[in-house]
Amino acid sequence: MRDEAPSLRERRRAETQRAIQSHAMRLFAERGYDATTVNEVAAAAGVSPMTVYRHFPTKEDLVLHGRYDPLIAARVAARPAGEPLVRRIGTALVEAARIAAEPPGRDLLLARLRLMIDTPALRARHLDSQYATQKAVADALLGDAPDPEAEFRTWVVASTCLAAMEVAITRWAQEDGVPDLPALVATALGAAFGDDFG
Repeated sequence: MRDEAPSLRERRRAETQRAIQSHAMRLFAERGYDATTVNEVAAAAGVSPMTVYRHFPTKEDLVLHGRYDPLIAARVAARPAGEPLVRRIGTALVEAARIAAEPPGRDLLLARLRLMIDTPALRARHLDSQYATQKAVADALLGDAPDPEAEFRTWVVASTCLAAMEVAITRWAQEDGVPDLPALVATALGAAFGDDFG
């Protein structure tokens, strides 16, 4: 992970993405996901449809796009190498949940999760994005030339941890973000792994 501050260009790109996504989420909430077009999102954000597609290649990306994979991978990589895999990955997921549930991103995350739960096309696409997260976690732990047995174990643990987190964030969204998200994630991981995570 880079230590230097983002450049002006990177900050402007991030601001444009946030603005487009914010307008998209508002329109999806008002009109419904299926009834809202990318052209309407572009008009609401004051940009061209091409600009929307440059930042979000598909309509689904307007909802599912987030920056959590690099955050999770960095947190996993920063954990002590001697820790058990469950502890390394699980603790990183709890930390990422803590960051994601903080304002101002909390409301956007909650809106995104609600849409994902209610929209079949988004649920299916979200499953695809889970693979990318698993890969980011595995890459952070394994490096360039992993041992096949270690790679297998890492993918199993990463997949199980992410499945537990998925159950926790779904419950959090269904309960309108009232429960403490990091605590829900920790509870889900404890249910999956028992004393190995507790």
